[in-house]
Amino acid sequence: MLQFHLVRQTISVLFLMVASLATFLPQGAWAAGKDGGAGQVASDIVSAGRLRMQAQRLSKLYQQAGMGLNAAVAQQQIDVSVADINAELSRLGSFARKASVQRELARCDELWQEIRTALKQSPGPASSERVNQLADELMIHAGKLSLLIEAESETSVGRLIDLSSRLNMLSQRLARLYLVALDGSRAQGVLVDIEQARKEFSTGLNELDSARENSSASRDAVGLAKNQWIFFDSAIGRLAADGKGNGKAVQNVVTSSERIAQVLDLASAQYARDYLETMRQAR
Repeated sequence: MLQFHLVRQTISVLFLMVASLATFLPQGAWAAGKDGGAGQVASDIVSAGRLRMQAQRLSKLYQQAGMGLNAAVAQQQIDVSVADINAELSRLGSFARKASVQRELARCDELWQEIRTALKQSPGPASSERVNQLADELMIHAGKLSLLIEAESETSVGRLIDLSSRLNMLSQRLARLYLVALDGSRAQGVLVDIEQARKEFSTGLNELDSARENSSASRDAVGLAKNQWIFFDSAIGRLAADGKGNGKAVQNVVTSSERIAQVLDLASAQYARDYLETMRQAR
């Protein structure tokens, strides 16, 4: 089983390889004109996707802490995620942008500052609802940001970067919805939202797995996500079947959602590298 620090190390290595490959691309191969090159486009799609995923992951961890499920670990993970989002926003804001991208990026930053403030409150029904609401808003605007950036890419691999990061977001949203339902809330069709998210994730994962653009490395990364999805979906399905979850199922949701986040991060990084390799071969 992959350990968290090993996965993060692998992701870091892949991003370094993405950056180094970008330096060998000629000016004519830039996918974003004067706003940046192919490497920047790929990296920006990954960063926007991480904003979208981390928004849902933070709301999941906040809900988890409030329910007393590995609360100390959840708080530590919240602190790490806060630092990660700060870093992604800082990096995205360090380059010149088109006006439409600047507007979405500014809105994402505004929402993030509100989430940071809300996260300082002790977890409870009201504060959790507020964090969830803000996380959904950030998810929407980060998704728009990703689409705007993806539109500047020249190959379909940009789509696979975005799809892998969207699935990562869905895994965290699904885990959060599960915890909300487990905590006793059936408001606003939570169970319906869970089933819709399950179907969308399953469909998207199959699409990712069967994509003809997959390299052997990206297919392996997606395979790891499929393995974790088996445990995750089984635990989620128990709630849908009988309206409750046992202790093992709850732990499977908590742990599997974190592992899915790790391996889909790895997949997104690999797709970014594949994107640059495609650009290099198109020279």
